Amino acid sequence: MYANEHATRETAVRLEAVAKIYGDGDNRVAALKELTLSFGAGTFTAVMGPSGSGKSTFLHCAAGLVKPTSGSVFVGGTDLAHMDEVQLTKLRRDRIGFIFQAFNLLPALTVMQNILLPLELAGRRPDKELIRSVVDRVGLADRTRHLPGELSGGQQQRVAIARALVTRPAVVFADEPTGALDTRTAGAVLALLRESVTVAGQTLVMVTHDPVAASYADRVVFLADGMPAGELQRPTADAVAARMTRLGAWEGDGRPAAPVATGGRF
Repeated sequence: MYANEHATRETAVRLEAVAKIYGDGDNRVAALKELTLSFGAGTFTAVMGPSGSGKSTFLHCAAGLVKPTSGSVFVGGTDLAHMDEVQLTKLRRDRIGFIFQAFNLLPALTVMQNILLPLELAGRRPDKELIRSVVDRVGLADRTRHLPGELSGGQQQRVAIARALVTRPAVVFADEPTGALDTRTAGAVLALLRESVTVAGQTLVMVTHDPVAASYADRVVFLADGMPAGELQRPTADAVAARMTRLGAWEGDGRPAAPVATGGRF
């Protein structure tokens, strides 16, 4: 198990018996069911599973964006359940980076202004060398003065990625960070994310449906029906695709299959 293999590594994020229930009565839906997972500091973990398996809910709970119905979430030893919204906002600003699937860019700000916004809100001086490096690596050097509305979806995604990395957060949560990117750009972005772990020592937790993207991670955690459905250490794209096939979530062409009922473990 992951906890034993990385017993000597500091834990960056830990979820203990986390459940998230939406609705009530006949509309009650359990998105997460007593989920317990740990993520070591300086590791890269991909999270995968069928549509409706709880991946996005897990990511939002782990990042303190959504409050679990029950259970505890710890970031760097801090129990998020004991924090009010002001404290949570400060923690997310100072210690967490989040790459949203929907980009969440401010339309009236330029690319560079969107990238620098978290630093400005935190009152931190920009590291010009780091910013230049990240902007170059995501292929935005000639777009810094453009507005989000003047960019393609893939370019907007790259802005969101750069924005999450320039603050050098301890933990980066990424929701399908390469979903809107072409193959070449996706490879460059994944290499950058891998480097943020290997070189900068950041912790990265990434939800993805792409076995190639998952192969950049140290391990893959699979979810099904809001529960863990196995793990894969030192993944390859082929091994991930095979495991996803067993979950009924992989069709081999980059698209998730229709959700299936499964509660088994591997």
